[in-house]
Amino acid sequence: MNIGILSRGPELYSTRRLAEAAAKRGHEVRVVDYLRCYMNITSRHPKVIYAGEELNFDAVIPRIGASYTFYGGAVVRQFETMHTLTLNGSVSIIRSRDKLRSLQLLAREGIGLPVTSFAHSTKDIDGLIDIVGGAPLVVKLIEGTQGSGVVLAETRKAGESVISAFRQLDANILVQEFVKEADGEDIRALVVGGEVVASMMRKAAEGEFRSNLHRGGTALPVDISEEEAQTAVNAARVMGLDVAGVDLLRSKNGPVVMEVNSSPGLEGIEGSSGVDVADAIVAYLEKRHAEREGKRSAGQWSGSDTVL
Repeated sequence: MNIGILSRGPELYSTRRLAEAAAKRGHEVRVVDYLRCYMNITSRHPKVIYAGEELNFDAVIPRIGASYTFYGGAVVRQFETMHTLTLNGSVSIIRSRDKLRSLQLLAREGIGLPVTSFAHSTKDIDGLIDIVGGAPLVVKLIEGTQGSGVVLAETRKAGESVISAFRQLDANILVQEFVKEADGEDIRALVVGGEVVASMMRKAAEGEFRSNLHRGGTALPVDISEEEAQTAVNAARVMGLDVAGVDLLRSKNGPVVMEVNSSPGLEGIEGSSGVDVADAIVAYLEKRHAEREGKRSAGQWSGSDTVL
């Protein structure tokens, strides 16, 4: 295959590993900065253009940063209009980046979640806090990523102050119960093609409740239960993601999903688990491509298998 990796830079660990895995498996691979792409949107011959060159790939692997979801999603969608195979579609990427929408979709499908509340008016702060069982509680900016915009309020008064401050800034926030029994640990399960291929435990740094590696957390090997694996697989399915990093907490009521990431980093999980996740991703892309080519040969493929 001729594979394009949509990424801000070839030197990034996850991008580099995916490029190495694709090349090792005999594919042509090119890393393209999606912010440098521009589009010719026409019904007869839609194009994605990079530095004056029209791009044509058999498949693309999107590595869209959270800060550029809108434009990155548009580039992925343009490739979809060209009938290019995309590993994680534009709709799924955009859906997963919206924390509120993600939680609503997961809740509808009965996926385990921490108790969560959401409101617009500062007049409803007491109700928000009551829904999650009072303090301690976690306040999250919907637009936050890698642990930013997440605050632990240990008292009700602190919770009221944080929520009020965020709302004064007209920020959209979620209020969630604090899962104390998780003890500053969470699990990242890497799902590829409906299967957990690797997992790790992330342990928060001393004095920190957020376990994100970007916040000083430590990645450790972990064996997850069948229930935890199935929860991760179900969460990725609900989001419509071929590749997903699903973050779980071990609560007294079983595994609960904190977030589903459409562009999960590979460095921590490959290092802690010893699994070649990049190879697993490219192998799954090969499977998807072979299935599409089989349908094409049998006259069963209409020209698109994505929802725009």
